[in-house]
Amino acid sequence: MPDLLLELFSEEIPARMQARAAEDLKRLVTDGLVEAGLTYAGAGAFATPRRLTLTVEGLTAHSPTTREERRGPRTDAPEAAIEGFLRGAGVRRDQLEARADKKGEVFFAVIEKPGRAASDIIADLVPQVIRDFPWPKSMRWGAGSLRWVRPLQSILCVLSSETGSEVVAFDVDGITAGDTTEGHRFMSPGRFSVTSFQDYEAKLKRAHVILSASERAEHIRHEAEQMAFAAGLELVADPGLLAEVAGLVEWPVVLMGTIEDRFLDLPPEVLQTSMKEHQKFFSVRNPKTGRIERFITVANRETADHGATILAGNQKVLSARLSDAAFFWENDLRVAKAGMGDWLDGLANVTFHAKLGSQADRIGRIAALAREIAPMVGADADLAEEAARIAKADLRSEMVGEFPELQGVMGRYYALASGRAPEVADACRDHWKPMGQGDAVPTAPVSLAVALADKIDTLTGFWAIDEKPTGSKDPYALRRAALGVVRMVLENGVRLGLEQPLRASFVHIAVQRAEDCWAYFQAGNPALPDDSVFLSFYSAKDASFDGAGLVTEKLVEGSFFLSTEKGTMFDYPRIQTLIPVRPLNTLASDLLAFFHDRLKVHLRDEGIRHDIIDAALAKPPADDLFLVVARARALAAFLATPDGENLVQGYRRAANILTQAEEKDGVEYRYGADPKFAETDAERALFDALAQAQAAIKPALAAEDFAGAMTQMASLRAPIDAFFEAVQVNADNQIVRRNRLNLLHRIVETCGAVADLSKLEG
Repeated sequence: MPDLLLELFSEEIPARMQARAAEDLKRLVTDGLVEAGLTYAGAGAFATPRRLTLTVEGLTAHSPTTREERRGPRTDAPEAAIEGFLRGAGVRRDQLEARADKKGEVFFAVIEKPGRAASDIIADLVPQVIRDFPWPKSMRWGAGSLRWVRPLQSILCVLSSETGSEVVAFDVDGITAGDTTEGHRFMSPGRFSVTSFQDYEAKLKRAHVILSASERAEHIRHEAEQMAFAAGLELVADPGLLAEVAGLVEWPVVLMGTIEDRFLDLPPEVLQTSMKEHQKFFSVRNPKTGRIERFITVANRETADHGATILAGNQKVLSARLSDAAFFWENDLRVAKAGMGDWLDGLANVTFHAKLGSQADRIGRIAALAREIAPMVGADADLAEEAARIAKADLRSEMVGEFPELQGVMGRYYALASGRAPEVADACRDHWKPMGQGDAVPTAPVSLAVALADKIDTLTGFWAIDEKPTGSKDPYALRRAALGVVRMVLENGVRLGLEQPLRASFVHIAVQRAEDCWAYFQAGNPALPDDSVFLSFYSAKDASFDGAGLVTEKLVEGSFFLSTEKGTMFDYPRIQTLIPVRPLNTLASDLLAFFHDRLKVHLRDEGIRHDIIDAALAKPPADDLFLVVARARALAAFLATPDGENLVQGYRRAANILTQAEEKDGVEYRYGADPKFAETDAERALFDALAQAQAAIKPALAAEDFAGAMTQMASLRAPIDAFFEAVQVNADNQIVRRNRLNLLHRIVETCGAVADLSKLEG
């Protein structure tokens, strides 16, 4: 069984495209081989800056001969129908067979397709793969029509076996496949031939090319760590940068350089970011001081001076880059020490969203909301508000303008420079978190309050203007924001009823936009701006909220007023004709349901079924996510035990009979079960068991010992079964029947004290 070796050799492939391209090459070729009837034992794909390589082992030498019988029209069918069948089957008239059928004789075509040699299949398949290759970006060059990520220079395609090797001959846009390749561009110029993958890999290494990207990355990491260790320093781990640099070199040569003393006092994050983004350098840190003192660069060749010239050039360029960073740092520090007022004023000119105002408007809302959330998470309200007011200030700094990924990080440094408390400074850094699935959540109370306020304001704002995520689009990353809130609540064990901050945030938006509209009228505009946003309370009888400035907003049962000291008033009906007015209660409920969906996604990795979460959510309060998850986890664990099965079976038996009776009678049996109407021992035993279970369940629920509560519920299975075996619920005596149905309700109510078991599937 032969092995296939395929190499597509080109100019430098961008590092970010290499891994995906190697996988695409393997997928497209192996899928094509299988579709053509070949099988293989294994396949591997590799990428370097100048080549994509595929090896397929244990390939069958030929595809099998296939035989297909195809039923055609009757022998006395019109000639046109028979001719059409002949064309579709690809056979002649004399190749048809007439066979007896229920309705007469019918033509059958027997189509045999002989097997093909693997080399012929590959010769047809690979050119098509090359022409249709799914590069994110591609180019044409010269006079040819082929598109490739960079100019394709040569193709190596060899089938090898124990008896030898052969070139699979084909041509792609004037490039003929052969059995030769090239090594390192500078260290081993010239072409050489290969006979198999093992021969190819060994000769490449002798020609100063390490084929495996993982091997190159491991070599870089090991050498860099050893150099840092020898100098008494440590390498700052950066897996993303390591993967990228491994895609930039074929023969990695690791070098360590020094950073000028005048830059060592820059924040380590600034040094690390500048070197990574501009030079692709790794940072080397002094573990005693935390300062970045050296850098690691990776050359693509060995030199006679052992990299001295390369290091000298890199250090010269690095000094120029770090001079810019030092300039930004010094300018920013002057603004920070003056209180950051210039930056905060500038945020009034930065639009957050046309319908939600400027960044300064948003900061005002977040600050008010952070003050309200602070007591809920154990934070100082004054510090939370102060942190929220300056948390976005670094967006106007020169450093963050150059390196946006340093937002928040620089905010902490500037807050400390301005004399703010450490808790405030930490909140400036941490309020952005979590930025992604692997990012840590804020844990300090002030940071947590500001981070929650920030994300809740984002969500309520876009909900208010009806810019919710769709199935395929989420341009404002609202799913990530909601998941961030879920993670912060759960990982910090926060007992936070979400409905209150959601409603408060919606109100802050409404008040702020009301103030904006009044200012709009004062400027002489006759109508409300098209991008105005108002919310209304349909459930509140009289809710008043004082806003800054002249405007007081009153929302009364379908009325919406903007009043001023001068007494000018605009009523709800007029506003409703000009702008959308959305009920706050509807918005809050809709957004809470969105949080519940994110909660289900978050718990999916724990193996908690969605119906278990639905059962926990059905028991109020559904806005206390920590409590909901505690119920769901306890229920999931309990259902995995025999006691859990007993609990559900007893519940369902009682619930089904009760539901049928209520539907039939058109009444609810919810009250009045009395032991004095019990007629049997089984009935009385069930009353006693329920009384004992409820007495034990109540304190367990109060202590949120849900597992203990459900253990008590499971003890009811035996008396419930005995009750159903000995007692006819639908007795002739209506008083007894009603009492027994009310008793079933007590069973359902008791068993559903932790979660609504009717939501469980199966």
